[in-house]
Amino acid sequence: MSERSPRLEEAQLARALSGLPGWTLAGGKLHKDFKFSSFVTAFGFMTSVALVAESANHHPEWSNVYSRVSVDLMTHDAGGVTEKDVELAQEMEELSQPRGK
Repeated sequence: MSERSPRLEEAQLARALSGLPGWTLAGGKLHKDFKFSSFVTAFGFMTSVALVAESANHHPEWSNVYSRVSVDLMTHDAGGVTEKDVELAQEMEELSQPRGK
């Protein structure tokens, strides 16, 4: 039996967005456009996110054009943004940061 996440209220969404730089609420979804230095870097980011998303069984709506990745997050069975979306956005923020050598 899967546990359903409740949809976040406006105040909760505002708090979540304040901790997610560059993320907005667009069309009832968390949205961000990521820009990377190259296609390979963008694709590497998507690959890393795909592993996290699959393990959480929570998948983004996204597209990739060269070095850009556009992301929309919402929980379809809740009909809006939930804590699962915020957590995946936070993971994406971490994975988008350049790694030290």
